[in-house]
Amino acid sequence: MHSSEPMVFDEGFSLICGIDEVGRGCLAGPVVAAAVVLPKEPRVEGVRDSKKLSPKKREEINRVIREQALAIGLGTVQPEIIDQINIKQATRLAMKLALEDLKDNGGSPILPDIVLVDAEEIETKLPQRCILHGDDLIYQIAAASIVAKVYRDQMFESYEEQYPGYGLASNKGYGTKAHFEGIEAKGITPIHRRSFLKKFHASNPPSHLVSGTKGEEMVHRLLLKRGYRILERNYRSKLGEIDIIAMDKEVLVFVEVKSRSNNLYGEPGDFVDKRKQQRIMMTAELFMKQHNLTDLQPRFDVAEVYWERGGIRYIQNGFPGF
Repeated sequence: MHSSEPMVFDEGFSLICGIDEVGRGCLAGPVVAAAVVLPKEPRVEGVRDSKKLSPKKREEINRVIREQALAIGLGTVQPEIIDQINIKQATRLAMKLALEDLKDNGGSPILPDIVLVDAEEIETKLPQRCILHGDDLIYQIAAASIVAKVYRDQMFESYEEQYPGYGLASNKGYGTKAHFEGIEAKGITPIHRRSFLKKFHASNPPSHLVSGTKGEEMVHRLLLKRGYRILERNYRSKLGEIDIIAMDKEVLVFVEVKSRSNNLYGEPGDFVDKRKQQRIMMTAELFMKQHNLTDLQPRFDVAEVYWERGGIRYIQNGFPGF
């Protein structure tokens, strides 16, 4: 890497800390910064701006950085804080927190001699330099970009399980087509940055999302009137989602609710295709294992809600189970 790092060593600084952030331009998730202090020698092979490395290569280099680093710190600023203070201030805060978190492998705090920061100045009494394109030019900053990126990417593996349907495991919170389609279909989650998504704000959700929620509420009330015992609503897993789970006497029932303002595009139940059925059954099987209900024979019902006609068509055994 072409860098001013040798000059920094020549000035008598030995513990050089590089700081960089990831997730600044995302629609969802926190902004994450890493602070990394590496020895002058040996150098970690392949260190460069994390955006120029494949996920596999990033993970490999991240492991070596963590093995060789004299100290690493991480700083995370969540979406609700980003919305309050804006992304630039949140980025600076994440970098400051990463520097304050700097610890060696034994967990002891480390105070570097100088801080090299990618494109920002942060609040610190330590000597610092703001370096434009630092992740491209400075070894320590590039290493910090890799550590921060891998750490944040791992967060999104768990977010995918919590909030399926947004493509979070692949897009990492960035504004891809799949991500926008997920927002249109399912609305904004607690990990979304509302200041980045004003047209999708929860106070004004898409009309079809409103109708879907109202439809589920109508079916919920119908089942209660029929004597069903509701176990759970909107059960989610990494495999899929089930709208309503209930007991009909001794029968465990998984209910898929489909709402439409009209039937110009077919009946609501027509949208529970084979692929959707398979995901529902896999999710149901997981629920049964988690709640020790595997001795019960499940039933899969479909509730069709029509807004123009009014009313619900409830179909027991809407599709065959396992």
